[in-house]
Amino acid sequence: MDYLPVEVVGNILSHLGAARDVIVASATCRKWREACQKHLHTLSFNSHDWPLYRDVSTSRLEILITQTLFQTTHLQGLSILMDDVDEFSASTVVAWLMYTRESLQWLFYNVRTNPNINILDICGRQKLEMLVLAHNSVSGVEPNYQRFLCLKSLSLSYVSISALDLNLLLTACPKIEVLALVNPEIAMSDAQVTVELNSTTLKSIYIEAISLDKFILEADSLENLHLKDCALELFELVGKGTLKYFKIDDVSIIHLDVGESVDNLETVDVSNFTINWSKFYQMISKSSTMTSLRLWDVVFDEEGEIVDVETIALCFPQLNHLAVSYDLRDDLREGILHYGLQGLSLLENVNVLELGSTVINDVFTQWVTGLLQRCPNLTKLVIHGVISETKTHEECQMLANFTSSIVQLMRRYVHVDVQFEFE
Repeated sequence: MDYLPVEVVGNILSHLGAARDVIVASATCRKWREACQKHLHTLSFNSHDWPLYRDVSTSRLEILITQTLFQTTHLQGLSILMDDVDEFSASTVVAWLMYTRESLQWLFYNVRTNPNINILDICGRQKLEMLVLAHNSVSGVEPNYQRFLCLKSLSLSYVSISALDLNLLLTACPKIEVLALVNPEIAMSDAQVTVELNSTTLKSIYIEAISLDKFILEADSLENLHLKDCALELFELVGKGTLKYFKIDDVSIIHLDVGESVDNLETVDVSNFTINWSKFYQMISKSSTMTSLRLWDVVFDEEGEIVDVETIALCFPQLNHLAVSYDLRDDLREGILHYGLQGLSLLENVNVLELGSTVINDVFTQWVTGLLQRCPNLTKLVIHGVISETKTHEECQMLANFTSSIVQLMRRYVHVDVQFEFE
């Protein structure tokens, strides 16, 4: 290490991240101290990294952070995540941000202050490329003044913001590509809770734990859409067919409208979601380039609806990963085995097949057998199942029969790697 240039030492120390480790390292020798002061790029203060943060008084913690920050120059990345710490003095936090803002490229900020500070006023018009904001409030956004000309990634978690300010904030980021909204507190001016967002540059959006009447997103360049744990009456996407990745996880949506945005979909992942198969299929059927389709623990709107392999094989010829799981009860035997497996078209490009059921029975065995026959180039099979903690003799016997049947079946497919995942 003695022969390394001080700039290289600074780069190495930057990868430590945690401020505690950087402080200890800087005490090693004069050269390392100089590297920390002049060539440190990133610094992280996280209450989860060091329990001592929670054991000292707030005023003492402010002094520790201030002393460490003010010994550095030209920080590019700063993380201040204080989940379990009481409110800091607003003037102190403002001093931290003012000192570092001109060189910062990314900022992770979860700090409670008294009074609340407007981080947009402080960090706007700077070099910031990524902003992760949590447990704060944003109000009075003025896009002509509080502009983030370099910002490409924005994450808001547990942030209080109005629907209007949220759209204005997006407008203030002309280069925004990634947006994450996690359980925001949306302040509304009327009884109907509606959010409308517009961006011509946005490529990826992640939305979690939002409950709204309407969510309308106009994004001409969107490629990645992920909705999780949301309750929406209407979700509408207005785009230009650039969407490639579409994921819905444990979402309640009465009306889903993605318009013409799905023509170039490559991945569709739907889990814990109630769907009308005919409408959903009609929505994604134009995606002839799709390579991955996952329908997991889906519930159908209409009783007796079945996902049929023939339709999937004909509409998605490039599919290489298929995952399907739903309730295979005995009373659905005819629909699953007759309508679900009807036709002769093969899934020729599918090399990974995942199958799951909430019930382990002979219907599941026959379903697995039928799908294996339709995948001539399969290399990997993953079987998912649910086993209750208290098993009756009948359930144990059924599981044993299922295992024996799969073992016999796979003797005909020795080239296929088989994995079992039970919960």
